[in-house]
Amino acid sequence: MAEYNHINSQATGAFLKKTLLGLMPEAGSFETGIPGLRITRQNEPTKSDNCFYIPMIVVMVQGSKQVFFGSEEFIYSENQCLVTGLDLPAVISIIKARPDKPSLAISLKLDTHSITDLLAEIPQAKIESEGDDFAHRGMAVTDVDPYVLDAFLRLAELINDTERQKVLAPLIIREVYYRLLMGPLGNQLRLINTIGSKSNQIAQAIAWLKTNYNKPVNIENLAKMTNMAPSTFNRYFRHLTNISPLQYQKRLRLYEAQRLMLIENRNAANAALSVGYESPTQFNREYKRMFGEPPLENKKRILTG
Repeated sequence: MAEYNHINSQATGAFLKKTLLGLMPEAGSFETGIPGLRITRQNEPTKSDNCFYIPMIVVMVQGSKQVFFGSEEFIYSENQCLVTGLDLPAVISIIKARPDKPSLAISLKLDTHSITDLLAEIPQAKIESEGDDFAHRGMAVTDVDPYVLDAFLRLAELINDTERQKVLAPLIIREVYYRLLMGPLGNQLRLINTIGSKSNQIAQAIAWLKTNYNKPVNIENLAKMTNMAPSTFNRYFRHLTNISPLQYQKRLRLYEAQRLMLIENRNAANAALSVGYESPTQFNREYKRMFGEPPLENKKRILTG
């Protein structure tokens, strides 16, 4: 039986904008105190920036954002959302924002363990076959379900109410998971979080790569770990992430090297060695290709603002 939609998305979006503007008088990205929930405001368009998405849902409340996922471009705007089911590299930028009408976004990290547990309680959440269509990619954009938008409004209203948020926030987050699993991108999330599916096996390979990014990668061993033939493994890995396993590992290494230089004040040579590079020349070349400038210049620019 279809659910009767009594949510006014326009009114809900307007209340959410007002709430976020009240919480963020200045530009920035802020943790909220509710686990996994972050709010972001930008007053002007931003340059393209490399990032690694974790499994999450990002709701654009105002403004527009551009995301390059491999060779694909996604643009999502007010009352649309981006959903990622895996750790995925991307290039992002705010393309529509101004001081009197800033971009506003609210995002929630997806707890894959909670989603897997919830799936066991939803017998009607049937899994469709793993084809090669868009719905089974690791990242997708869609209009926000009115009930999901309403849930994010209720979460936003709890940000400064620590007494109520301890009880209500976990319930609302669980509702968001349920709505996502039963919505248009639900099959994508169900496949990734269902043990035994090829998408879940790729997720396990990604988890291994994240832990062992500084070790040499043997595609045959990775494929064996996922019980796939190497050709099948490569095809599904590219299908979900839009890049090859070796390219994925390279992104992991370069992001970790950047983190070591910025957070632990390592020099480029030490960072390169720590993440598995044997050739400083190769590291410098690939770092510049990834971040647009050599390691030392990139570090100085970021630290000096």
